[in-house]
Amino acid sequence: MISTLKKTLDPEAVAIQALAHIAADAERLARFLAMTGIEPETLREAAREPGFLSQVLEFVCSDDSGLLAFAANAGLAPDAVARARLALAGPVAN
Repeated sequence: MISTLKKTLDPEAVAIQALAHIAADAERLARFLAMTGIEPETLREAAREPGFLSQVLEFVCSDDSGLLAFAANAGLAPDAVARARLALAGPVAN
């Protein structure tokens, strides 16, 4: 079932789901680590830093196929994931 409840969407919960989705695939995790510059051994420490969850959603939203795969896996509409990213990070700079 696709979630359409805009008011009850918890951006942090969406980002945590996205992190689990990323970590479930070694290749996807390697791309995330490369994009963020985080080392595997410091991932837990990095997760405590402000802005980490927005980086997670930025990664997921940076690729349409990845966004669609995560959204389907999480039972969310892709635009709900994009709204969660926006809520955590603010608008994309032009």
